[in-house]
Amino acid sequence: MSKLGRLHSNVKWSKAALASIALSLLTGAVALLSGAGYRLGWWGLGIGIKAISWSGMTSAALLALALIGAIMAHKKRLRLVAVKFVAGAVIAALTAVPVAYFGYKANTLPRIHDVSTDLVNPPQFVAVLPLRKDAKNPTQYDTKVAPLQREGYPDIGPISLEKSTLEVFALAQHVAQSLDWDMVAVESNTLRIEASATTFLFGFKDDIVIRVTPTSKGSTVDIRSLSRVGNSDIGANAGRIREFRRRLLDASAPN
Repeated sequence: MSKLGRLHSNVKWSKAALASIALSLLTGAVALLSGAGYRLGWWGLGIGIKAISWSGMTSAALLALALIGAIMAHKKRLRLVAVKFVAGAVIAALTAVPVAYFGYKANTLPRIHDVSTDLVNPPQFVAVLPLRKDAKNPTQYDTKVAPLQREGYPDIGPISLEKSTLEVFALAQHVAQSLDWDMVAVESNTLRIEASATTFLFGFKDDIVIRVTPTSKGSTVDIRSLSRVGNSDIGANAGRIREFRRRLLDASAPN
């Protein structure tokens, strides 16, 4: 191949590498806008979910093509082009991997949106009810959820502490505030806390109620987390309860 031909080939490869970067950035932007647009009311939840799904699949394809391009460019000794392809692959992976991870969770975790440490007598919502007037999911506990939770989240259960109820209630309040939840009610007389949390991308509102009850050895803490919309929370409520439990146990541990 002549020098001019090689130069023309190099330019084509370079343009392809830059295109992989540009397209990867575009799909990443679509993923971010899918949630932002829903928050701003530009489109409904269905469109937002389809947009993030499309961005994930497209990013996965771009990731594969960019890696192939990097290998071929390396074989042709086009090192700068190979670096550009690798950059495109990294950017694509930043979208493809998280979307694939949440897709995996959606297909493997229980399709529930209500998680409680007490499945027989779950804490009831009171103060947040006015905030849920437009919520699609009711606050009444569905007993069909219990076996699904036991199977999917067998580790979630009541939190027992060898401390007085007032001590535990104060710790629970401190932990809830440290999680940046929006505190709705703190009732020391009934030992109940109600709060709301907002998810990162789509801004979904989930409500939390915490109940402290006395026991012969100290206190028991029960917590329930319930989504306002959606049939499946993709593990968000269970993750929130686990994080609360971890921080509460840390806070109650002797120094």
